[in-house]
Amino acid sequence: MVEYTEVQVAGNPMRIAYSVPAGDGPHPAVVVMYHRGGYDDFTLKVCDDLAEAGYVAASMDLYHWPPLLEPASENPFPKDPEIIQDVAATVDWLSARGDVDMGNLGILGHCMGGRMALLGASTHEAFKACVPYYPGNMFKPWSEDGPAPFELLSGIKGTVRGFFGNDDQNPSPDDREKISAELTRLGVEHEFHGYDGAGHAFQNFVAPERFRPEATTDSWSKTISYLDSTLKG
Repeated sequence: MVEYTEVQVAGNPMRIAYSVPAGDGPHPAVVVMYHRGGYDDFTLKVCDDLAEAGYVAASMDLYHWPPLLEPASENPFPKDPEIIQDVAATVDWLSARGDVDMGNLGILGHCMGGRMALLGASTHEAFKACVPYYPGNMFKPWSEDGPAPFELLSGIKGTVRGFFGNDDQNPSPDDREKISAELTRLGVEHEFHGYDGAGHAFQNFVAPERFRPEATTDSWSKTISYLDSTLKG
């Protein structure tokens, strides 16, 4: 069951939604980068599903930098330098808990969260595993002067498993191949999986027109298997 806490980031309060598995730990942990909808039913279920699989799941509320709008989806996209600070603050919070195995951290996200998962893995060396789902806008900086996440992929210290809809256009199949080729060039071990008949946000049951149950079941099974082999092995 998701709970909430609050930390300070550069003088701004930031909520963290988290879910904890049964037992005393220490547990491996996964930082969850949410999608445009913020703390909706989808994001909270991702946290609970990860906890059920044995992971402390922690999702930061990126919409905490002024100005703040409601609903969350009305806020401008977070800026990359702020995202990087938020990821670091969440890792620090996990470290201070006392029930987290800090040698076994992953980062996962959907849609804009997939982009931010790759950004977080590229800029914070703590992550052994990275799971981006349909990470669009990889080639555009979300700040005044860049760089784009694509330009920072050399910072990834762990491995990557990515999931894509073959009908998606952001990222398109060509975008996926470009990211894969760059990871190969950099020597980052990765696997990408694509699903026919699926577009952007195919796991998002909150948007029934996008939701694809078979692709969701297969991709989540592969995700947990990857996290288990990487963070529990």
